[in-house]
Amino acid sequence: MVADVQSVVSSAIGGENVGEVIDGRQRFPINVRYPRDYRDSVQTLREFPVVTDKGAQVRLGDIAEVKVTDGPPMIRSENDRLSGWVYVDVRGTDLLSAVKAMQAAVQKEVKLPPGYSIGWSGQFEYLERAAAKLKTVIPLTLAVIFILLYLAFRSASEALLLMLTVPFALIGGFWFVWLLGHAVSIATAVGFIALAGLAAEFGVVMLVYLRNSLNQRLGAGYPLTKELIADAIREGAVLRVRPKAMTVAVILAGLLPIMYGTGAGSEVMQRIAAPMVGGMITAPLLSLFIIPAAWRLLQECRLRQATNLSPLTTKEQKNEIPTI
Repeated sequence: MVADVQSVVSSAIGGENVGEVIDGRQRFPINVRYPRDYRDSVQTLREFPVVTDKGAQVRLGDIAEVKVTDGPPMIRSENDRLSGWVYVDVRGTDLLSAVKAMQAAVQKEVKLPPGYSIGWSGQFEYLERAAAKLKTVIPLTLAVIFILLYLAFRSASEALLLMLTVPFALIGGFWFVWLLGHAVSIATAVGFIALAGLAAEFGVVMLVYLRNSLNQRLGAGYPLTKELIADAIREGAVLRVRPKAMTVAVILAGLLPIMYGTGAGSEVMQRIAAPMVGGMITAPLLSLFIIPAAWRLLQECRLRQATNLSPLTTKEQKNEIPTI
């Protein structure tokens, strides 16, 4: 009975296509329904006759409640559940902070009846998915960098030294992003990952020259002393000033067009390039000043340990040449 009533209402009030008019390449449906005078009046709809299976006529108002109410413009479902959407445009703040504030306000003020739930979708959902992936990608990237450094130097202490200097090399990237007013996003995170690789590369090149400079002196027969370590560091660090300056200039020359570019995708590319541009100030300075000083402390610590564990005479020290 309910299905019959709904069928009559949908065809008489909503209309039903009974044919089609063809005009050249155009097609026009023929829709049949009650005139507008019957459909626009609630009282007329209540008097609308409905024929039962036995042929009797009853009024629509006797078997159904006819009234005008406000409803959703369309019905949507999500995961087989009816859903309603509230669209929010965020301005003047980053997306994550805005959603966190809205979630706290909703949790405090809104009491959901049984069977109802709230979900946060849109760009925030994409941000959460990307952040979850970054929680795996970033530690994996750092682990790969450490393994490669260890394979290059065959020394866990020197690999750890370079790893510890990488976060300080990123300071310039954070300052530059802050000066530009960019919020920390997935794009900036990608830029910081690339900057970490460049900072590690700067440290590797510096450390290779320091080791080569020291090994050359040890190979020439000089005993390992603090003065020898300091002299090797001065020469090795000075040799890397010009190559590092050229490297920084080339990287900045490639990134500055991205920073000043316009067009589709420029905003995302600028947020990727911004950490690298800022990091090109702190990363080279750290590799030129901090890494040599930290490596000197590491070598002097090794020298003291070797002296305490196996003290040698002056003649034996001249004959034994350790290799770094």
